[in-house]
Amino acid sequence: MHISNFFVSPQQVALSELLVKISGLDRVFLTNSGSESVEGAIKIARRYGHKHGKGGKVISMHNSFHGRTLATIAAGQEKYQQGFEPIPAGFAQVPFNDLAAVAAAIDSETAAVMVEPIQGGVVPAEKAYLEGLRKLCDEKGILLIFDEIQCGIGRTGKWFAKDHFGVQPDIMTLAKGLGGGAPIGAILCNEKVASAIEFGDHGTTFGGNPLVA
Repeated sequence: MHISNFFVSPQQVALSELLVKISGLDRVFLTNSGSESVEGAIKIARRYGHKHGKGGKVISMHNSFHGRTLATIAAGQEKYQQGFEPIPAGFAQVPFNDLAAVAAAIDSETAAVMVEPIQGGVVPAEKAYLEGLRKLCDEKGILLIFDEIQCGIGRTGKWFAKDHFGVQPDIMTLAKGLGGGAPIGAILCNEKVASAIEFGDHGTTFGGNPLVA
């Protein structure tokens, strides 16, 4: 992915190649945490949206959890937003497993739909719902983001929860299972998305360092 970093270690290359192989996605950017991965995914989606004549709105789901930074709480539950106002703009939430609600929320400003395939690592999405999201995003020319920080890397019996549904996102975020307690995360995306990112659009201080990779 065309994003700045200060070094690329052999360990980072090897890990990235493995993630590409098992995910079916094309590019990897290693981060320090789950929140950083989701922040990066939002930035990438907004860059893609702006380059394709859309806005930067991201649609997420009620009762979702995507992190504790300002942008990630804006995409998550209201109870985590209290006392941190003003909350960043450009986010909308709709009920989980409700395809019609997502369709109604999409407008000319929408860049992406973000969903946990298994919400909180506990409540699974319906297969028809995720299939419908994929079709809807394709029809509207917007991106589908899967947050697999809770459920990715073997936690469901397959490498990724998406593999149980047979639905491929444009962007996928990882963290917890990837590090086994060490601070690491990742943003994966397809070539379509990566082509919208230019050198210097995003960066990380410690992501992909040799020790954690």
